[in-house]
Amino acid sequence: MARVLNEIGFVLHMIKLNLAGIMEYRASFVMQAVGMFINNGIYFVFWLLFFDRFQEIRGYEIEQIYLLFAIITLGWGLAFTTAGNAPQVAGLIAQGRLDYYLTLPRPVILHLLFSRMDAFSMGDLTFGVVAYLLTGRYDPLSIALFLLCTVFAAVIFICFRATAGCLSFFVGNATQWAGHLSQMMVTFSLYPMGLFQGTMRLVLYTLIPAGFVGAVPVEIVETHNPALVGALAGAALVSAAVLVLVFRLGLRRYESGSAINVNI
Repeated sequence: MARVLNEIGFVLHMIKLNLAGIMEYRASFVMQAVGMFINNGIYFVFWLLFFDRFQEIRGYEIEQIYLLFAIITLGWGLAFTTAGNAPQVAGLIAQGRLDYYLTLPRPVILHLLFSRMDAFSMGDLTFGVVAYLLTGRYDPLSIALFLLCTVFAAVIFICFRATAGCLSFFVGNATQWAGHLSQMMVTFSLYPMGLFQGTMRLVLYTLIPAGFVGAVPVEIVETHNPALVGALAGAALVSAAVLVLVFRLGLRRYESGSAINVNI
């Protein structure tokens, strides 16, 4: 237990340092965050226009879309604001640049993921909060479940992106593959899951866990179902376990690029 708390403290310390680093360039930070907020807003307008013409789609009305966007954008923002190196995993492995992390007495995967912060994702964080305000769900239990779901969604986002990046251990440079898989996950998660049936639905709850970052959290906040909370927590744990397993297996195939890196 003491070791777990120690590692959590280490992660929080890295997040604090990374935040201090990006705040050195406040104008750039604000512009990137605002740019991402606008980008999300443009995509959101599509759904507003859609539901202005069609009132319901597979059990989803505009209120559920507000909640869906709130959970996904806040979860995504939380994931990549804090673990900004997750999208870089594939490239770092392919370039043989893990040496720096391998030589330090800290869990390699934690140190690797949280050693960078992505300012763009701050716009997602802000958008998620604004979208939730539109849902009108202000009772304490719904707010608590919403925040809990976004944390689990963030864990799944981080683990899926990093696991996809670990493909570089096995197939060479998998940067584009990892990017496509991550984009595929977030794209499917932004649609009502009732649109997908059969094999596709199975894929979206297993290989590409889009259902666990969108549809399941929406149902949890709406129904306050504890069984679904347990299922979502289980999905987050499985995602983390898969990442650790694949990363450890991949390290056996890792080849150093003998590059000299300076991390500030």
